[in-house]
Amino acid sequence: MSGQTDERAARTDVHPEPRPEATGRHPSLDPAGPPTSSTPAAATDAAPSPEHPEPHRPAEEQPTAAVPAQSRPTERITTGRDVLGTAAGSQLTDRYVLRQRIGSDPGAGAEFWRAEDTVLRRPVGVTLLRRLPADDRSDDPEGTARAGEMIVRALRSGCFEHTGSARLLDVLSPGTHGVPADVLGAAVAEWVPGRSLAETVAEGPVRAQRAAHAVESLAAAATEAHQHGLVLGCDHPQRVRITPDGRAMLAFLLPRPSVSAADDVRGLGGLLYCLLTRRWPLSVADAARAGLVAADRTPAGRLRSPSQLRPGVPLELDTLCMGALGQGGEGWGRVHTAAALHRMLVDVVAEDADQALFPPVQDGAPSDPDDVWQDSDHLPDSRNDPQRRRNLRMGLAVLGVGVLVVLGYLGVQVGTLFGGSGEPPVVLPPAATVPAQTQAPPAPGTGVAAAPVQQVSAQVFDPTGNGDNPDTVDRVVDGDPATTWATSQYFQPFPALKPGIGIMASFDSPQPVTKLTIESATPGTVVEVRSAPSEDASLEQTRPITTVTLEGGETVVPLDGARPTGNVLLWITTLGSGNQSEVGEISFERAVQ
Repeated sequence: MSGQTDERAARTDVHPEPRPEATGRHPSLDPAGPPTSSTPAAATDAAPSPEHPEPHRPAEEQPTAAVPAQSRPTERITTGRDVLGTAAGSQLTDRYVLRQRIGSDPGAGAEFWRAEDTVLRRPVGVTLLRRLPADDRSDDPEGTARAGEMIVRALRSGCFEHTGSARLLDVLSPGTHGVPADVLGAAVAEWVPGRSLAETVAEGPVRAQRAAHAVESLAAAATEAHQHGLVLGCDHPQRVRITPDGRAMLAFLLPRPSVSAADDVRGLGGLLYCLLTRRWPLSVADAARAGLVAADRTPAGRLRSPSQLRPGVPLELDTLCMGALGQGGEGWGRVHTAAALHRMLVDVVAEDADQALFPPVQDGAPSDPDDVWQDSDHLPDSRNDPQRRRNLRMGLAVLGVGVLVVLGYLGVQVGTLFGGSGEPPVVLPPAATVPAQTQAPPAPGTGVAAAPVQQVSAQVFDPTGNGDNPDTVDRVVDGDPATTWATSQYFQPFPALKPGIGIMASFDSPQPVTKLTIESATPGTVVEVRSAPSEDASLEQTRPITTVTLEGGETVVPLDGARPTGNVLLWITTLGSGNQSEVGEISFERAVQ
């Protein structure tokens, strides 16, 4: 301001400054600057032309007789709105644009704005710290020390993140480029979608359990903040917003320097009280500023409990509300910490979840459209609804047609069963009677025709590990006995290290396998042949068929082909010489009808 005064004094020979008593404006509100370089001084004193008419001035800015018209300053006298610089559309630095003023907290000298981040193209919530009006009785007439302390608090809380509080994105300190002169600082946070507290309770009080669920998330944020030595400042109704999923969140940061953890507890109690009763129990001025009704009090100055204003409020929420507000009666304690309040809310929400199958106790609030249990008084009367009657007639007609179709089908079946086809029945002579066939054993020397099973795949079966040499197991079904697959060489025989190792053979479809042939060069190997329901079945899910000890060369294992199977497990339970077994080829034969 002193720089402007010196500059004006230097130009008094061209444009003498009007006296305050002549203009009706205080000199401190007249940020007159030098004329632009494109407008000569002589031209500014000329009479206005039709192309450039002189702008209309308010009555208080009209020149008086004490100041000649030709001695008026050429600079435009800014209005109070221009001096403040925080109207809708104003910019903070070159990044944020103010869009809508949400509210204010005069105790903190703060304004709450919905703004736009022009870089990331997203909405943000901005808390502005305004310069307070000059007050000679104050040690800090402009609030500079107050704003500095709040900015320091904001910087300390920069690392704090919680789902119950908007995340701090940016802090603008005093003197930052692009910040208006009357703004002492600002905090930029994520924008919290949803509704304000006043909008939430405008249509009526919130159901008790929904109110407890809403405050529970903010109480959790306050609990964690207090554990880190921080405070939220949730004792102001315009700092809190209700998200679309029903959670209360702190939307605007920078609380007053005098706010303590106890004020946060009172704010949580006030938020719960307001959701239950539609009345704000703390500051009357804050209630009026937020568009809320102040809470009723008794002649003695005590708050009326939520259950007195709204019968049906659960006792635990009624007691918790009054205890957090410091209004607990005799025999009831006071809730001193956010952690205690949060624990009680968690219990209330959990109890409500356990009783979801039962109709809720009527607490005076209407049911929401998405509630399972609806109030009968609020259900629409659809008895005379034309659309409902039309749908009912169509449904009955379709049902009648379906019944007729079913009855007709049953009539045809019954008639066929008892009435026959209308022709005389055919009676076979005794000689034509066909005797019942019985299964006779095959004659000696004759056997069932067999054919090799094609398309056999193999994989290592090892329930305890990755299997032995899985890359070479397909050699046992390649048709060449010279190519072999071998197990690992173990230091001790089975089952010292593992119960066994196996080969799972799989077919394209279940086959009536009648014979298994195993080519091996390690005699003494004991193999259990098992059928498996699938190729990835466990050992317990397989069914043993037979057990065989391999001989040197070819070992033939007869199988029962009565039950077709799609997977056959060769489970090696005893290794050959040197604790190792080797298999050259396996083949299967199936029965042919």
